[in-house]
Amino acid sequence: MNFEHSDKVKGLMAQVDAFMQEHIFPAEEAYEEFVNDPAKLWQVPPIIEALKQKAKALGLWNLFLPEEYGDFSPGLTNLEYAPLAELMGRSEMASEIFNCSAPDTGNMEVLARYGTVEQQERWLKPLMEGEIRSAYLMTEPQVASSDATNVECSIVRDGDEYVINGRKWWSSSVYDPRCELLLVMGKTDPEAPRHIQQSTIIVPRNTPGVKLVRPLKVFNHLHSPAGHGEVLLENVRVPVENMILGEGRGFEIAQGRLGPGRIHHCMRLIGAAQRCLDLMCKRVDSRVAFGKKLADQGVIRQDVAKSRCEIEQARLLTLCAADRLDKVGNKEARDIIAMIKIVAPRMCQEVADRAIQAHGGMGLCQDTPIANLFAYARFVRLADGPDEVHMAQLGKMTIKAAVEGV
Repeated sequence: MNFEHSDKVKGLMAQVDAFMQEHIFPAEEAYEEFVNDPAKLWQVPPIIEALKQKAKALGLWNLFLPEEYGDFSPGLTNLEYAPLAELMGRSEMASEIFNCSAPDTGNMEVLARYGTVEQQERWLKPLMEGEIRSAYLMTEPQVASSDATNVECSIVRDGDEYVINGRKWWSSSVYDPRCELLLVMGKTDPEAPRHIQQSTIIVPRNTPGVKLVRPLKVFNHLHSPAGHGEVLLENVRVPVENMILGEGRGFEIAQGRLGPGRIHHCMRLIGAAQRCLDLMCKRVDSRVAFGKKLADQGVIRQDVAKSRCEIEQARLLTLCAADRLDKVGNKEARDIIAMIKIVAPRMCQEVADRAIQAHGGMGLCQDTPIANLFAYARFVRLADGPDEVHMAQLGKMTIKAAVEGV
C-alpha cells in the first residue's frame, strides 16, 4: 500500500485540523461544564448544533461513508478517511460535529447497504443530514451478547405487524432527545439454523411499549446527552415493512454493520493517544522535580519514546487494515481488522495511563481530557466486542493458515 496521502486527503486533513483548532478545542471546557451539570441532564449543548452547521457548510460532513455507497458517500475510501477520523479522535466531542459518530455511522451503513428506498427516505436521509440520532439495540443483560446468536429478544409476525418483546442494554444514544430511530436485533425463528434465527427491524423511538429502564454509567459517567440505556420492549408493534432485508438476515446485517465501522474507533483512538502524548510532552517540559525538568528524567523519556513507537505502530496497522478493507472487503480483511481491534484500544489505554502518571493529580481530574480518553479506550475494549473474541478469531485463523500452508 501507498502510505503517502493524496493531495485531496491532505487538503481535507488541513481543513479538519483547522476546524479542530479554531472551533472544537476552545469549546471543550464549556461542553464539559454543560454535560456534567445535573440541571442540564439529557439536554444537547447548543454549541454542538452550532458547530455541526459550521462543519456542514464547509463540506466536512459524513466523511465516514465509503465510496462503495455511491450517491450516499462523499467519495472517500476507508484509507482516505482514516487520518481524518484520527484528527477527530483528539476530542471526545468532535466526531458528532462532523456527523461521523457512533452508533449513527453504523446505522447509516446498514440503511445505505440493506435498506429499501422507503426506509432510506424515511430514516437514512435525516440521519445523514444530522437532523436525528439513532441507537442500535443488540446487547442483552441476560445473555453473553459477544456471541450475537445468543440474543433472545423475540420478533413475532402477527398479520401485517411484528410484535417485539425483550430487554436490551448498552443502547448508546437512546437517551438523546434527538434519538428517533432504533435498530433492534432479535429472533424471528428460534428453530432455524443458528445464524439465520435473527432479524433486524426498525423501531421508531416513540413506539408504544418502548420503555427506558435506566441509564448506565461508564466509570460513573452518564455520557449525557446521548447516554447508554437499558431498554424494555413490551409488545412493541411495528409494520412488516420495517423489517430490514428480510427475516433471518440479522446476523448477516450485524456482520455487515461491523465492516468499516469496526475500525472507526481504532482510527479515533490513534488521535486520542496522540493528544495524550502531546499533552504529556508539554507537561514534562514545564515541570521541575528533584532539581531538574521531568523531561530530563530518564524514565520519562522512556515513557515518551515507548508511547511514540506504539502510536506509530498502531497508526500503520490501522492504515493497513483500512487499505485491506477497501481492496478485499470485510470478510477477507477480518484477520487484520481483528489485529487492530486488539492493538488500538490497549495502546491508547497504555499511552493515556503514562500521560496521567506524568501529570500527577492533574491527570485524574477535569483539567485535561486525558482521564476521559483513558476511559474511552477502556470502554472500546468491550464496546466493539471483547478482546477475547477478537483474539480467539485471530488465533483460529492464524493456526488454520499455518497448518494449511497459506
